Amino acid sequence: MSKRISAKYKIDRRLGVNLWGRPKSPFNNREYGPGQHGQRRRKPSDFGTQLMAKQKLKGYYGNIGEKKFRKYYEEASRRKGDTGENLIGLLEHRLDAVVYRAKFVPTVFAARQFINHGHVMVNGIRVNVPSYALKLGDVVTVRDKSKNMNLVLEATSSTERDIPDYIDVDHNKMTAAINRTPKLEDVPYPASMEPNLVVEFYSR
Repeated sequence: MSKRISAKYKIDRRLGVNLWGRPKSPFNNREYGPGQHGQRRRKPSDFGTQLMAKQKLKGYYGNIGEKKFRKYYEEASRRKGDTGENLIGLLEHRLDAVVYRAKFVPTVFAARQFINHGHVMVNGIRVNVPSYALKLGDVVTVRDKSKNMNLVLEATSSTERDIPDYIDVDHNKMTAAINRTPKLEDVPYPASMEPNLVVEFYSR
């Protein structure tokens, strides 16, 4: 499992965006990179632009490992249709992404930990793998013992994020399901994502 050990929001300043749209992001106060040379403005190369797009998308989902992320790209390229759109669809079908989108937890990092600790079931079976690929119609449920955790209660009552319409959520029963595979325009990314540049990066 990939784990972000360093401060989670440093990536915001490094990439120059508020990646998760959170009020506590350091990018809100300092819109430049970290370090003594952070305020220098350089025009990135094509490679640098593509790399930044990849790091942004990969980092958004809790810093997926490079090997795993490349597998998503390879699977997306094998499927019919636009590879960039396919990549977004695969990422949004991850269990941790759905738990986060359904507002069962406040952050994608919390979603990974929540799943790892066995608080989530898929179709009535406990699943502790954050990258588990959900199919359309699979029902994700928060276990009964976990429904009253402070983390869950705070997340479900938060107005910080909206639930996208491609996920059906019932906060009374604490269930969620993907009703269709989203396209890039459907996904509520706080920062602009460019999967076409990610495709260009891997297809060099």
